[in-house]
Amino acid sequence: MKRITREWVRKAEDDFRAAEILSAGPEPCPDQVCFHCQQSAEKYLKALLEELSIPFTKTHDLEDRLDRLLPRAGLLRRFRRGLRFLTGFAVDPRYPLFRTTKRQAASALRWAGTVRHACRNLLGLPPPPERP
Repeated sequence: MKRITREWVRKAEDDFRAAEILSAGPEPCPDQVCFHCQQSAEKYLKALLEELSIPFTKTHDLEDRLDRLLPRAGLLRRFRRGLRFLTGFAVDPRYPLFRTTKRQAASALRWAGTVRHACRNLLGLPPPPERP
């Protein structure tokens, strides 16, 4: 595995872990959970793009990332709806007058986890350890 791929995976894992921690706390932070879920999925897709030597532009549009990957990783096609959902959390949760719900955060965490598992599998990485 390329060094840059490993770095993207490390960053993606950090975002996923942050989302898990923020969702499990006594005072959940749904805006931040949704943002970190989007970031985790984006970074996992970038890891795949890097590993496959597929060029990509600077965008938070996860469907664009998916479209670039489909010729070489067709099994990701089934995640389009979830990636579209997660893309909506790339920027807006960081600004006033945009609020997410606990339900959206739970859904974002599920989608990010699904993308995480698929990307790790495609990269030949073992499943991540389950956290208590």
